[in-house]
Amino acid sequence: MESIFGVRKTIRTTVPSIPFEKLASEVLSGRYELSLVICGDTLARKMNKKYRNKSYFPNVLSFPIEKTSGEIFLNVRCAEREAKKYGVSLRSRMALLFVHGLFHLKGLAHGTRMENAEQKILSKYKLTK
Repeated sequence: MESIFGVRKTIRTTVPSIPFEKLASEVLSGRYELSLVICGDTLARKMNKKYRNKSYFPNVLSFPIEKTSGEIFLNVRCAEREAKKYGVSLRSRMALLFVHGLFHLKGLAHGTRMENAEQKILSKYKLTK
C-alpha cells in the first residue's frame, strides 16, 4: 500500500509551489497517512489552545495520530511574518516549517540532529532560499 497524502486549505490565499507530497514521502518513508491543513492564525491558535494549552499563534503544529498517520497544521499567516522577519521567501519558510513538522511526526525533538536533517532535505529539493 502506498502512502496517502491530503491537503486542505482553510484560508483564501495563494500558497507557493512546494513539493509537499515528495517531502513527506522522503521524511516519513514507507506507508504513512498524512493530512496537511494550510490555515491562518485563528485555526492554528485554536488548535494550539485546545491540544497544547498554549495561547500563542504557532507556525506549525504536528499531531501524530498513530504510528503511521498524523496531521500537520501549517499557519501561512505566521509563516508570512517570519519570512519577512528573517529575510527569506515565503516558499522557503513554509517548506522549512512543513519539514520541521514532518520530523516531529517521525519522532525527532528540537536540536542539532533535527536541524541537520531539515537542511539536508531542504537542500536536496532546492528550498533553502
